[in-house]
Amino acid sequence: MGIKIGGQIEKVNGKELSYHEFVERYMEKNQPVVLTGLMDDWRACRDWVTDNGQPNLQFFATHFGKSKVQVADCGTREFTDQKRLEMTVAEFVEQWLGDPMQEHGNASSHSAMSKMSLYLKDWHFVKEYPEYEAYTTPVFFCDDWLNIYLDNYHMHNDPNIYSENNEISCSDYRFVYMGAKGTWTPFHADVFRSYSWSANVCGKKRWLFLSPSQSHLVFDRNMKSCVYNIFDDVNETKISGFAETIWLECTQEQNEIIFVPSGWYHQVHNLEDTISINHNWLNAYNLRWVWDLLLRDYNEAKEYIEDIKDICDDFEGLCQRNLAANTGMNFNDFLIFLARLSLANYIQLHYLARKNGNHTWNLSPIAQHLTFNLASIQKMALNIKSVEDLTGSHGFHLDFRETLKDPEFFKLCTFLGKTYGMVHMQQNWSSATKNAWIDDMRDLDVIGTCSSQVCNPEDLIKFIELAVAEFMGVQIAEDDSRLK
Repeated sequence: MGIKIGGQIEKVNGKELSYHEFVERYMEKNQPVVLTGLMDDWRACRDWVTDNGQPNLQFFATHFGKSKVQVADCGTREFTDQKRLEMTVAEFVEQWLGDPMQEHGNASSHSAMSKMSLYLKDWHFVKEYPEYEAYTTPVFFCDDWLNIYLDNYHMHNDPNIYSENNEISCSDYRFVYMGAKGTWTPFHADVFRSYSWSANVCGKKRWLFLSPSQSHLVFDRNMKSCVYNIFDDVNETKISGFAETIWLECTQEQNEIIFVPSGWYHQVHNLEDTISINHNWLNAYNLRWVWDLLLRDYNEAKEYIEDIKDICDDFEGLCQRNLAANTGMNFNDFLIFLARLSLANYIQLHYLARKNGNHTWNLSPIAQHLTFNLASIQKMALNIKSVEDLTGSHGFHLDFRETLKDPEFFKLCTFLGKTYGMVHMQQNWSSATKNAWIDDMRDLDVIGTCSSQVCNPEDLIKFIELAVAEFMGVQIAEDDSRLK
């Protein structure tokens, strides 16, 4: 069965695009785009690519060969994804180059491995080699609450669920991918329904996109089973709407970066030997996508164990634990994430108010961005509150006064401030700046008369209402019109 291509993804010179234009045209409207001209000074583009434009595999084997990575066997399906293997980078390079295995047993084992189509995925390169500085995240993608948060906290801390090797509850969402021509990634939407961006350091990829408005057409009637490979013969009896789908297509060249919006299902094929850098990220613009996914997955988790509800001492708690195990976070994790981010944005507003004594400081681009963030969090908390019986007391409790004593929280605040300083070009950043910010923020009395205890969505809503009004004297913005 062929697919219908309805158009191509727009390509734009990133050097000629402002941050506000990117927000208005792509992020706010949740539209994909390919950006060019943003990778010229990346170290990865020098070190990881040979003079003839091929992946410099020997460089990886020499400098990062001992790293253990996850490798997908593109020819073997396992549940809804490809079968995963664990090996070192050096072993992966040997497989790619077809060299005899030095430490992998007999020849028959090597022969079987060589027949696989192997694709290194989800390598947490930045976390493993923070001093290497392979690239600089383009300013369009810097407003990244997910990775700023995960640099300081785990998303889920239940010791019965969390592990360092858990692919979903992981340390960050910054990855390197490496695959030969012909390797591919099955049809999917991104984790947490986050945004993602993917930069081709070398090679070429073909992307096929399906807009969120058509996503129901690739599931069965119960919205449980989804298409795995859009180029397979899809069972039209089971997935009756597939023939109606209309796709957007893109060929991503070397040194191009693609922005993948929330909820856009996609399938990706390497047309050449390829290395890419990929981030998943969240911010104020796509929080609703996260909540919609959590609510859907919660209902599925609840339905799956409904038959033991009457004999379970803590049925809701079990549902939340299963949700965290399957999705990477549960309702409490999401609320704590929102609460910490709301406090961090609030602290930045206090810092601006103290550093700028004039009466118009709250009209600055950074102040407007921070108030928009708080408005988005408040709106999300209202949505969560509106769902009855789902947000009871199951471990959600955050004491803001205790949070303010946490060094990790001040690191989060500092990097949030750095981010908006870069985005709005209003702050020159240095280690001295960082230390001064931390000292200044520790001196702020930001709680004031507001409650420091957040135990439910209502507490978070009230905190944002009272805290912002306390020092701004105005209601926070309901939209982002003043950011543009």
